[in-house]
Amino acid sequence: MQRKKKLVVALFVLAMAFNLVTCQKEEGYPAIEVTYPQTKKVDVVDDYFGVKVADPYRWLEEINSEEVKKWVEAQNKVTFGYLEQIPFREKIHQRLLQLYNYPKYSSPMRVGKYYFFYKNEGLQNQSVIYIQEGLEGKPEVFIDPNQLAPDGTVRISLIGSSRDDRFVAYSRSEAGSDWSEIHVMEIKTRRKLPDVIKWVKFSGAAWWKDGFFYSGYDRPQPGQELKAQNKFQKIFYHRLGNPQEKDLLIYEDKDHPFRYFSVDVTEDGRYLILLITEGTSGNEVYYAPLKKGKLNFKPLITGFSNDSYVVDNVGDKFLVYTNIDAPKYRVVLIDPARPAKENWQTIIPEKENVLNQANTAGGYLFCRYLKDAHSQIFQYDLQGNLIREIELPALGTASGFYGKKEDKLLFYTFTSFTYPPTIFKYNVETGQSELFRKSEITFNPEDYVTTQVFYKSKDGTQVPMFIVHKKGLTKNGHNPTLLYGYGGFNISLLPYFSALRIFLLENGFVYAQANLRGGGEYGEEWHRAGMLLNKQNVFDDFIAAAEYLINEGYTSPDKLAIAGGSNGGLLVGAAMTQRPDLFKVALPAVGVMDMLRYHKFTVGWGWVVEYGSSDDEEHFRNLYSYSPLHNIKDGVSYPATLVTTADHDDRVIPAHSYKFIATLQEKNKGPNPVLIRIETRSGHGASSTTKMIDATTDEYAFMCYNLGVKIKE
Repeated sequence: MQRKKKLVVALFVLAMAFNLVTCQKEEGYPAIEVTYPQTKKVDVVDDYFGVKVADPYRWLEEINSEEVKKWVEAQNKVTFGYLEQIPFREKIHQRLLQLYNYPKYSSPMRVGKYYFFYKNEGLQNQSVIYIQEGLEGKPEVFIDPNQLAPDGTVRISLIGSSRDDRFVAYSRSEAGSDWSEIHVMEIKTRRKLPDVIKWVKFSGAAWWKDGFFYSGYDRPQPGQELKAQNKFQKIFYHRLGNPQEKDLLIYEDKDHPFRYFSVDVTEDGRYLILLITEGTSGNEVYYAPLKKGKLNFKPLITGFSNDSYVVDNVGDKFLVYTNIDAPKYRVVLIDPARPAKENWQTIIPEKENVLNQANTAGGYLFCRYLKDAHSQIFQYDLQGNLIREIELPALGTASGFYGKKEDKLLFYTFTSFTYPPTIFKYNVETGQSELFRKSEITFNPEDYVTTQVFYKSKDGTQVPMFIVHKKGLTKNGHNPTLLYGYGGFNISLLPYFSALRIFLLENGFVYAQANLRGGGEYGEEWHRAGMLLNKQNVFDDFIAAAEYLINEGYTSPDKLAIAGGSNGGLLVGAAMTQRPDLFKVALPAVGVMDMLRYHKFTVGWGWVVEYGSSDDEEHFRNLYSYSPLHNIKDGVSYPATLVTTADHDDRVIPAHSYKFIATLQEKNKGPNPVLIRIETRSGHGASSTTKMIDATTDEYAFMCYNLGVKIKE
């Protein structure tokens, strides 16, 4: 009897092996043999409210140690050894270079009689900043970041011009780090001033008189620049010509080390506006009249339960964008002499669609609404009277409409999944839009179709999703599909054009983008439904999106890949550990994978308002229930996984990805490869065009190989 049972099992295994070989021969590619590096384990156990949690790869958090560097080298050797065996990898690379090689422009920005804009000829590592006198002037190079580093990883951004239009401040960052320096250049002469401000993160330059305000940190301990918690941000004033050591300390809070401070000066120069946040959402607003004597900040809005910012001042009063008593946002006028909310005057009331942004320009108020995750733009006067709705070319995303009070011409950029970024010139008085600059890219949008669907999540919530593919697609369940999501921090995923995505579409892919809870697509209620103790809703929404695509015949689990970065990397990590059966390929990028320790590094403390902290028992139990690192189970077959991170990511430090892949390589028992690609001299986003295209090549090659996609000749 026992012998007969063994024979049946043997025949079953043989049959399965035959089926596997047949499947690979007909639809897939041969398996590439992988031998993972040995990753040592240490005896580290933390006690969270009586729950013992092992952390055997804690040593990988020492990202600067020689031991970790050797581990990174060994992992990359295995990963690139795998990728080099994919026969069509170079073909993908060449096609992506072709697709991305077209001129890219930003909207012009006026400073006095000059206009600034960014331009990339096609494959330049960094966009070059140009300047021209008037709209008809000859463009000249103002700053070319490509000349500042051999590998093209120095990034330059204009962050503010002086009130007399004589100087411009710009930030300089290297290798993808969030750390930056502030430099100053005289516009007319192109003379670089000796002023250099170091150890700055997330700051602009708010000019006033002969200098500017900025947000800065104390210098980190040597060797801890990319890892240590960033504490005690401060506001300084820098006077041109002075060394940084003489900058005036304007504001600090010694009692609250984990707060962000940012400042801006109103357009008329009368007020300094201070925003105080305890994380990525919720803020207080203070103001100080800019006059002789010590600055005296007074409260305009207190408490951290809502989001507000000053749009502009109208005389002695402030136009404020806020979601206080308006989860879909409104614009109110606040008299600082009577700041209680019962005295507020509503200028733009809350409406059915979420007010995503409000700003003044040309003496008017421009409001961007989201209607089911696409843009609507309305122009109002400062009393809230509707002037007009601005007609857009199609359903998509519009951004811009920035300018000063005297500007009568504004610029905006419009894009969608099949509409390359196009810049329009807008006349604020007539309401006429005129084509200013069109992307010259070889692409026929008529070959593709975009639809928006609404599907039910686990709890019955209707969730929108965009689906893009070639016309004439057959819903036979065999189409390779990439599902992308984010779902957090009040960030809305809107339609946008990607030249690199064309490669997927022309090779028969379905691209799906789900607007998950946690984002800002439907206002603060939508955001709160996917944060803190509600975070599981985000993963449920994403899993339901995958099930919809399968049930509707777009794809199948063997043809479905998922991708996301940062908070979206957390999303992919949670989805693949909760439903490993549902996906064939997972591409988690720079993800927050250790939900119990994320707040202990760099600016991770700022996410506690979104996620909660393991220092609190209720939140610990919630975080532990979905933390990707802690939910990898031994003996489970996980999707083919390519984790991506970078050595200079000081926002989500690479240790998250290191610990996750070490655990996955230890416990995964299926045939699918689980690898990590660790970029050098790059950060939370690719630090150069070259690195971006190289990384995308490898992600696409890995995905296509493991989905069995035949690459178009």
